[in-house]
Amino acid sequence: MDSETETQRLKIPTPADFNFTECLAILGRSDQELLHTIQDERLTKLLAIEDEMVIFDLSHSGSALHIEFLHHPPTEQGKQAVVQYVKDWFDLETDLQPFYAMAASDPVLQEVVERHAGLRIMGMPDLFEAFVWAITGQQINLTFAYTLKRRLIEHFGTSHTVDGVEYWAFPSAERIASLEVEQLRTLQFSGRKAEYIIHIAEQIADGRLVKDELLEKTEQQVEKQLVAIRGVGPWSAHYVMMKCLRFTSAFPISDVGLHNALKHQLGMEQKPSIAEIENLAENWAGWQAYATFYLWRVLL
Repeated sequence: MDSETETQRLKIPTPADFNFTECLAILGRSDQELLHTIQDERLTKLLAIEDEMVIFDLSHSGSALHIEFLHHPPTEQGKQAVVQYVKDWFDLETDLQPFYAMAASDPVLQEVVERHAGLRIMGMPDLFEAFVWAITGQQINLTFAYTLKRRLIEHFGTSHTVDGVEYWAFPSAERIASLEVEQLRTLQFSGRKAEYIIHIAEQIADGRLVKDELLEKTEQQVEKQLVAIRGVGPWSAHYVMMKCLRFTSAFPISDVGLHNALKHQLGMEQKPSIAEIENLAENWAGWQAYATFYLWRVLL
């Protein structure tokens, strides 16, 4: 391999319990997705890293994820940012063996975890993106949530075209903080959701809400801080804690998808009550986020 090729490629070792195909099943669940494309077990994504626009392909073989930079390689700082993003995106640094040991004897999880072994919680490393998705998804179906997300990206995101293909990155908090509510309402966001999203964008843009600071706090401290934000209830807080902040004990217990998955998995006549879910989840302590994510997988 020549030096130019080496600068175009990087490799990230993956745990033995990693299944790229299962992760792609989650990432490929909507044809409305703009932030990445999937073709022939290859994932292509644009990342906006400070002043750099980095487009890369991601594939998996030989117990490693392989990053190949398209167009031209980024700076060393850009490469490090991409590697960290991918590790976070695929939750590669979480040891799942305790979760698998628990699930092996759990009547709710045993079968679904065996069937989808190697699945990781596909996260949202960007705090603002995680909040927007949580707010957008409140009380609407997944299809319409993806439609709204696509409109937001097309109107206010960043794009970069290479060889005639347009790639997109999620709008920055700074960009959305500069908007008026009516600009989001024209995309069919409700007035309330538009207000909430712009308010959160302002807090992130001016440094009042910082991911690294949240990561230094306990789960209880983070939940208290997040639910104090307008528009963020327990479900949204736990969604962000699960998908961005990586609390494995985060538990969006009121999630409709979780309720439907449990109904399906357990062959129930109707969706379980919160009290019934709490009872079913007694064994999941510390791993509620992963239990929830594996049950969501049932719905695809």
